[in-house]
Amino acid sequence: MASEYLEHKLALLPDRPGCYLMKNLNAKIIYVGKAKNLKNRVRSYFKSSHEGKTAKLVSEIQDFETIITSTDKEAFLLEITLIQKYQPYYNIKLKKGTGYPYIKITNERDPQMLITGQVKKDGGYYFGPYPNVYAAEETLHFLQKVYPLRRCHGHQGRPCLYYHMGQCLGACFKEVPKEKYTIQIQKIKRFLNGNVSTVKKSLLAKMQTAAKNLKFERAAELRDQINYIEQTVEKQKIISNDHTPRDLFNFYVEKGYISIQVFFIRQARLMKREKRIFSCLNTPEEELASFILQFYNRKNNVLPREILVPATLDKEPLSEILQVPLRTPQRGQKRDLMAMAGENAKLTLQEKFRLMELDNRQTVGAQQQIFAALGLPYGHVIEAFDHSHIQGSDAVSAMVSFVDGRPEKSNYRKYKIKNELEDHSGADEAANTREVIYRRYSRLLKEQKSLPDLILMDGGLIELRVVLEVLHDELGIQIPVAGMVKDDHHSTSHLIVGEKGQIVPMERQSQGFYLLQRIQDEVHRFVITYHRKTHNKNALSSQLESIKGVGPKTRTKLLRHYSSVKRIKEAPVADLMKLGISETVAQTIKLSLSTTPIRKIGS
Repeated sequence: MASEYLEHKLALLPDRPGCYLMKNLNAKIIYVGKAKNLKNRVRSYFKSSHEGKTAKLVSEIQDFETIITSTDKEAFLLEITLIQKYQPYYNIKLKKGTGYPYIKITNERDPQMLITGQVKKDGGYYFGPYPNVYAAEETLHFLQKVYPLRRCHGHQGRPCLYYHMGQCLGACFKEVPKEKYTIQIQKIKRFLNGNVSTVKKSLLAKMQTAAKNLKFERAAELRDQINYIEQTVEKQKIISNDHTPRDLFNFYVEKGYISIQVFFIRQARLMKREKRIFSCLNTPEEELASFILQFYNRKNNVLPREILVPATLDKEPLSEILQVPLRTPQRGQKRDLMAMAGENAKLTLQEKFRLMELDNRQTVGAQQQIFAALGLPYGHVIEAFDHSHIQGSDAVSAMVSFVDGRPEKSNYRKYKIKNELEDHSGADEAANTREVIYRRYSRLLKEQKSLPDLILMDGGLIELRVVLEVLHDELGIQIPVAGMVKDDHHSTSHLIVGEKGQIVPMERQSQGFYLLQRIQDEVHRFVITYHRKTHNKNALSSQLESIKGVGPKTRTKLLRHYSSVKRIKEAPVADLMKLGISETVAQTIKLSLSTTPIRKIGS
């Protein structure tokens, strides 16, 4: 239900086309949409019941703003601009580039063919996209043999190797007439547009002539070229009677998700397929329209001559924006292909659901098992801690966060222990635990941030008791705590709880136990990585302290800029002087470090 503030804003919405921007508690834009009627569309979020991700979106909306446009077409264009600018969490977002390879004929006096992933408005001819680089390379190599242009770097006063091989028209040593290039380019275009019968007949005739003249190597080469046409260009079934480059879009919607299939039809064949699955927060047609505009707004994407879409899509504004006709096939092979794309979209989404169900068992389901084993109601957030040190020195701690069974790396934290033992006579695990737990949760309380649902401490009974004491007696908060105990092989063994360290039984083959292992391994990896960096930095600082003339300011400069003895050793004296270090001191540093062995961790 909308708040009083939102109700007031809803009453002021205009009956006009435009875009709306949904904001969360922090005024961050989390969703951008467009509508023919802003009043009806925006009100529908708060006046209708929703489920899945749409319900989650609505629950986070604390404010919104609208931008009125003159037409629905302008609203489409503005929506794409706003999505690209703000990258809202709930919007469909596509990568900036397609990553597809194209064959290009360059726009030069002596043109050449090459493979590129960069499509530019440079007057060149682009053919594709191809399924992968290998397919594009094979096609390019074939064309260079059958319809050569230029393969050398240009005029060099003598014929190049490719000219002798029949794969270059000779721009290397003579002026090739433009008409000759034009004829070759027309043949290449016809071939890449699917008209292969002419070249196939020509190659067959040449092969027979070569065999008749006992030129068997040449005949074998021509035979291989014919085989290439049959195995690649003609391998796929003809799906159209014309050679118009076209793209086809269809979708399937279920359980709040939309599955979109894109078919690339080139050379009258299905050349490539692309599939995407997103949360469906609006009508499927609006989600598809937004997807299509973003799809063609990416870099390195060549528009086809025609786009095929479902009949329910509003084609007119999209056609005006893209300057390409959008049609719905009514009969024949293209209609069958549209149905096939829809069926593929359905199968892809159902497969996604099965994988999501499996993933859910390994994440949310596994976390549910951990909470159930501890006799707790399900909680979303688990935070786990571990320490690392070398005989008490360079002591650090680290915390990892798991949300619904998945690592939430943006919530990971590192802690350099402040109250380290001065004589480094050994590690005080209890003191380290006390410090890091107090620092973590006193800060969350001070900043009024949410607390985790469970704390896991890598260690035994001592650490567990300290955590309970800090939480209950010093901070006055009640968060469930358990200790992760390892066996003699340093592998996860079991959980303990309470002042007496009661063992919590868990089935070792269960998903919950596997998740527990992942959490313990992850926090250990994270803290060890942090400790190594800290130890190396301290070791470097210690080595620099012993060098005459190197004071605290110079040490700080060197640590920030180089961070390792090896990098300082490799740096020229002139580079050290650029940091404001005198030549004498720089030379002293280089000499001292070159005679000092690098101390290894743990030595």
